[in-house]
Amino acid sequence: MPVFASIPTSLGAFTLVADAVGLCALSFPGKASPRASASPVEMAVHPLIREASRQLLAYLNGTLRDFDLPLSIQGTPFQLQVWEQLRAIPYGQTQTYGELAEMVGGRHKARAVGGAAQANPLAIIIPCHRLIGAGGGLTGFGGGLPMKQALLELEGCTIRSMKKYN
Repeated sequence: MPVFASIPTSLGAFTLVADAVGLCALSFPGKASPRASASPVEMAVHPLIREASRQLLAYLNGTLRDFDLPLSIQGTPFQLQVWEQLRAIPYGQTQTYGELAEMVGGRHKARAVGGAAQANPLAIIIPCHRLIGAGGGLTGFGGGLPMKQALLELEGCTIRSMKKYN
């Protein structure tokens, strides 16, 4: 049975969801959490939630660049392929939807890449915030554009047409 815990951070409270296989979801502060069939658990008593929380906090504090957690994600073969490519975008770097689409079948799949990124259940851990628009600007993000900007700034990314989203 899946379990969840809320993790307070400097950016608000995130919710982590895990099952017997691995981490299944991460919800942003103020966003609906996919925990309908999950039970609450104390972070300290669940080893995976505890480790995921530790890594998330270390990332947000700037001391972790790569997550090392077992994942339990479900998606279409195309979504899984996009999510794997997202995990390959290095910390502190960005890639356009079109560039990632080239890697999974051609630039004509850029919108489909955007759809797969939107369906990503583990944003931050699977870093869809590193996807930017063709012109180099910030585009949609499940956690909102201010959160996307904060994460990219945390990683030291320079976005050509980044404007402040507050």
